[in-house]
Amino acid sequence: MNKRIVCICMSVLLCLTVICMDTGTDVHAGYYEDNDKYIKQRVADRMKEMSWEEKIAQMILVKAPAKNAANIQKQYQFGGYVLFGEDFENSTPEKLRNRIYGIQKASKIPMLIAVDEEGGAVVRASRYRQFRSTPYASPRTVFSAGGWNGIVKDTKDKAKFLKKLGINTNLAPVADVAYDSSNFIYNRSFSTNAADTSRYINLVVNNMKQEDMISSLKHFPGYGNNGDTHTNLIHDYRSYSSFKNRDLKPFQAGIRSGCDMIMVSHNIVHCFDPKNPASISPKVNKYIRNTMGFKGVIVTDSLSMEGVRSFTGSEGESAVRAVQAGDDLLCTENYRETYQALLRAYKTKRISKKRINASVKRILMMKYRRGLAGRFAVRRR
Repeated sequence: MNKRIVCICMSVLLCLTVICMDTGTDVHAGYYEDNDKYIKQRVADRMKEMSWEEKIAQMILVKAPAKNAANIQKQYQFGGYVLFGEDFENSTPEKLRNRIYGIQKASKIPMLIAVDEEGGAVVRASRYRQFRSTPYASPRTVFSAGGWNGIVKDTKDKAKFLKKLGINTNLAPVADVAYDSSNFIYNRSFSTNAADTSRYINLVVNNMKQEDMISSLKHFPGYGNNGDTHTNLIHDYRSYSSFKNRDLKPFQAGIRSGCDMIMVSHNIVHCFDPKNPASISPKVNKYIRNTMGFKGVIVTDSLSMEGVRSFTGSEGESAVRAVQAGDDLLCTENYRETYQALLRAYKTKRISKKRINASVKRILMMKYRRGLAGRFAVRRR
């Protein structure tokens, strides 16, 4: 009798698995997450159905348009939208969820819905009382009050809070190691100690993964004691040994923990590449891939920032240079300029099909591993 029950249960589970493969719903998401062969096949089949215009759009992470965001997505099929304070200020949780639902409904491939919810100096959603009674505290404050257990609890709570709103990507944690309290990045960093920051990054990345919240380490190769590239072109003359012994350690910890993305800064770091901002530097990109062994998505800081725009002359040219360098995902406020520049670069062969395909594959693999791919299951022919 017991054997019959076991056999029946196994048969039901097998049937459910077959059904879910057809509908794109995973009976056991963890199983498919670990099945790289299955993931790669689904992504490869999906990419065969995409036009080159759709592939180029998939590489763009756009500041969410204030109006007609769903219609714009229906037209372009961008890889994602980033939400800022104004998207929350005059909204409510219910209104925001409905807005995001409409945007996702317009997407052939589920979008990254991203936000900078670092805690402390940079919060977007929790800043407004209709979303959370108090803003998320800075990592320094959280650790001071609750130690490492406090960091774990804060990370999990933040991920669940964002996911309930329909947000699947937090552009965090900050892996920069500031030198002292006078530095631009100090209030956003965890510590002036590289070992402590590395442990912090390890805990945050692992707990974000457990909650299926996409993570992004920033800002490679580390701000350190530099100024703000939002408003200026910054040159960093520190030695390579200072980076290796200090700034790079938290990024390496995040890579070992399986972070999804690494955001590259606009600083010109002379020991890596004296001629280009890191965000558009082939040398920096190769270092991340070949020396640090990162296989995930490399995303630029906003290409609207003055630090890179003043260097290249335009946001569109910055986007082209970033893709040529090997970056996968481009943050931008001016989606028309960025999209048209990339499309022209593709048509004039400044950007190759191989280069585009490599980035799109990494982006789709990431989306699938974090549970966003159920809606673009392979269609059976």
